[in-house]
Amino acid sequence: MDETALQLQLKTLPSSPGIYQYYDANGTIIYVGKAKNLKKRVSSYFTKTHDNGKTRVLVRKIADIKHIVVETETDALLLENNLIKKYQPRYNVLLKDDKTYPWICIKKERFPRVFSTRRVIKDGSEYFGPYTNFKTIHTLLDLIKGVYPLRTCNYDLSESKIEAGKYKVCLEYHLGNCKGPCEDYESVEEYDRNIIAIREILKGNFKDSLIQFKDQMKQFAANLQFEEAQKVKEKIDVLENYQAKSTIINPKISNVDVFSIMSDEGFGYVNFLQISYGSIIRAHTLEIKKKLDETDKQLLELAITEIRQRFHSNSKEIYVPFKVNLGKDLRITIPQLGDKKRILDLSLRNAKYYRMERFKQIKITDPDRHVNRIMAQMKTDLRLHEEPRHIECFDNSNIQGTHPVAACVVFKDGKPSKKDYRHFNIKTVVGPDDFASMEEVVFRRYKRLVEEAQPLPQLIIIDGGKGQLSSALNALDDLGLRGKIAIIGIAKRLEELFYPDDPIPLYLDKKSETLKIIQQLRNEAHRFGIEHHRNRRSKTALNTDLETIPGIGEKTIVELLSHFKSVKRISNASLKDLEAVVGFSRANKIFNHYHTP
Repeated sequence: MDETALQLQLKTLPSSPGIYQYYDANGTIIYVGKAKNLKKRVSSYFTKTHDNGKTRVLVRKIADIKHIVVETETDALLLENNLIKKYQPRYNVLLKDDKTYPWICIKKERFPRVFSTRRVIKDGSEYFGPYTNFKTIHTLLDLIKGVYPLRTCNYDLSESKIEAGKYKVCLEYHLGNCKGPCEDYESVEEYDRNIIAIREILKGNFKDSLIQFKDQMKQFAANLQFEEAQKVKEKIDVLENYQAKSTIINPKISNVDVFSIMSDEGFGYVNFLQISYGSIIRAHTLEIKKKLDETDKQLLELAITEIRQRFHSNSKEIYVPFKVNLGKDLRITIPQLGDKKRILDLSLRNAKYYRMERFKQIKITDPDRHVNRIMAQMKTDLRLHEEPRHIECFDNSNIQGTHPVAACVVFKDGKPSKKDYRHFNIKTVVGPDDFASMEEVVFRRYKRLVEEAQPLPQLIIIDGGKGQLSSALNALDDLGLRGKIAIIGIAKRLEELFYPDDPIPLYLDKKSETLKIIQQLRNEAHRFGIEHHRNRRSKTALNTDLETIPGIGEKTIVELLSHFKSVKRISNASLKDLEAVVGFSRANKIFNHYHTP
């Protein structure tokens, strides 16, 4: 389809909710999207200037557009999700997941069995789940079997076969794990009461079972059946212990889905918590790979639809951190305080931990990807033209105005390169002048790199505000390097980032990795500079007094300090003690220096 045909199609699109599909010249679907208003949404791709390079490439590749009109936004979300999973378009986020999650099944049969399975068979049986791991299932099944005796055999326990005496009780009966329905030792009504209680436990409701067992325990105790009462008490303890571990919020919060999102430049991490009767009965985090410049709102809407489909959630209310469009059937709550806000914060914390764990795994298994991600993030955050693979940071140290020094620390690929660190003793500046000192060290550093044909950094960081940054820029001007190296200043108080010729500072998110690396550079430069400054002051304090004695050189001073350990001990030493170390002539000069009025 040529450009004229595309423009004509754009003009005739309906203003209804629906799905749009972009095709390339080969007839392949390259993008699927949803819209509240198809005409406005699709037209925006062709009328806006897109900052994201991938979006610009996508628009250039669109050769044909198809759309499907639907009744509601909810229908649009579901259809978009299904089409993305079916066609896996190149420019859509990835939601493919081949995992088969386990379920707990209550089998549709006389005397139903309760067991775990990965296969959902539509035979009328009840399935609870899916659960994100088998540990939860094992815990629940152990709890159920410990409280309610159930059969584990797969016999057909029809009434006719039991009456015919076809089966005999097995070891499970003798162990007390089953009450023997196969020989009619347990009635269908009694067994079904247990199944009803188990169904409530699987939904997260322990209240009815606890009430029932407490009534039983009191009844046994009243009839002086203390052994039976103790057995029931043990079941109550098991239930209460499990409930105490699983209940972390207000029990009034029930039948609610909680969603939160944490994202970076490449991925979104959506956490899902399902709440029933005050307990978290399911938790799952979905990782979504971004393809274009999707917003958190777009990612969250898509993830909510996918997760609710995958886990067959019928909850009518959801908690989210911001407004999302999911149709009129769902009640959307954005918690601000109290228990609802705490559960949303818990969900966000889970998303953050998942993201951190993924980063740690990537750092170990694919360190290059980790570095590339950070470099790409820094390039975006700091508005640079290239990735800052080589960064140098400068800091001045002139405590109490003495011995002015400066430090230059070097990071390569986001990590300290200590062999490239450099100290500078200020040579041309008299007195404490931070601006002039900064200009001197920046000039000396890059004059040398240029003369020795050494690689220049992609980014220079100056520890200080506008004044220090201007001084460093003067040095780059003198060397003809201005514009060839990106340079920024960081002010200590508010962590403001200053750029040349820009009066408005940049503020980064306090938790961003970019700011953390800049802070690490600044702190390392400060530490390195202070260390050198202390060494200079210490050396001066130790040696000044001895160096002023005529005829006493560096070798003699080293011998004296090695023996006496301090200048004070040397000044208090007797002539005989000094003579034993450095001979009569030099000992006499040192002794007279300290003892002659």
